[in-house]
Amino acid sequence: MGAISVRLPDSLHNLAREISGRDHVSLNQFIASAVAEKVSAIATEKYLAERTARASEAKFRAALSKVPDVTPDSFDQ
Repeated sequence: MGAISVRLPDSLHNLAREISGRDHVSLNQFIASAVAEKVSAIATEKYLAERTARASEAKFRAALSKVPDVTPDSFDQ
């Protein structure tokens, strides 16, 4: 596991300490979770952009053509 030293403005540090205390987790765990959230969001954005680049209308229409043409039940409308 890696260790880093991060300088935070006092106001942000105090807020993070307060929130982590309310959640009964260490400040270290709180910051690790926050970084994980951000990394996940950015990775997801990149993944979706890559998938979009590979997309084609022809493949979409081919997949859509396999969906059965049925009338939905009344509770589904």
